[in-house]
Amino acid sequence: MTIHREGYKSIAIAAIIFAVLNFLSFSFISASYPVLSWIILFVLLGLLLFIISFFRIPSRTMTYGDHQVICPADGKVVVIEEVVDEEYFKEKRLQVSIFMSPANVHVNRNPIAGDVVYSKYHKGKYLVAWHPKSSTENERHSVVLKKGNTEILVKQIAGALAKRIVNYLQPGMAVKQNEELGFIKFGSRVDVLLPVGTRVNVELNQHVKGGVTVLATI
Repeated sequence: MTIHREGYKSIAIAAIIFAVLNFLSFSFISASYPVLSWIILFVLLGLLLFIISFFRIPSRTMTYGDHQVICPADGKVVVIEEVVDEEYFKEKRLQVSIFMSPANVHVNRNPIAGDVVYSKYHKGKYLVAWHPKSSTENERHSVVLKKGNTEILVKQIAGALAKRIVNYLQPGMAVKQNEELGFIKFGSRVDVLLPVGTRVNVELNQHVKGGVTVLATI
C-alpha cells in the first residue's frame, strides 16, 4: 500500500494539528485531568489514521480487456438506468453510478483505453452524492474517452463532504486502461455513461473495486 500524492498536504496539516493539540493538552490539561488528555490523544490519533487511510492506494491486480469497461472507482453501485445526457451526447445513455463512502479508496481510474475527446469542469452544489440531481447539479468534472466508434463519459461528482475534484485528463491525450483519471476528496460518486444496450456486468448495491471489477462489456 502507498499514499496518493493528493494526500501529502492534507496528511501533513493533520499531523501538525495532532501534534499541537496534544502538546497543549498534556501541557495544560493532563495535570488536572490526565484521563481527558489520554482520551484526546486517542481520538485525535484515530482521526489522523482515518485521514491517512483515505489517501491509501492498495496493491491489487488490475483487470484488463479490449471489450471490457472496468469500474473507475471503489464503492457501491447505486444507479443502473437509462437517462438523457444533456451535456455531451444529447441523447439516451445507460448510466451506472458508483457511490464512494469516506472509507473507500478514492483514486479514480480510466475504465477503458482510448483518446480523451472531452474534459470539462462544472461548478455546482454539494448535495449528498446519492441524490438523483447530484449528477446534473453538483460540482462535477466530466471526461469522454473514445475507443474506435465507442464513446464513454465518466463523471466525477462531489458530494456533501467532497470539496475538491482533481482530474488529470485533457482533450487530445491518449490514455491507458486503469491509469489514474483523477481523485475526489472525502466522499463522492462516479457516473459512467455507456451506449444504450451495453451489457452491464454489475448489479444494484454490489460493492465494486476500481481497476478490478468488470462494469460492462462493449
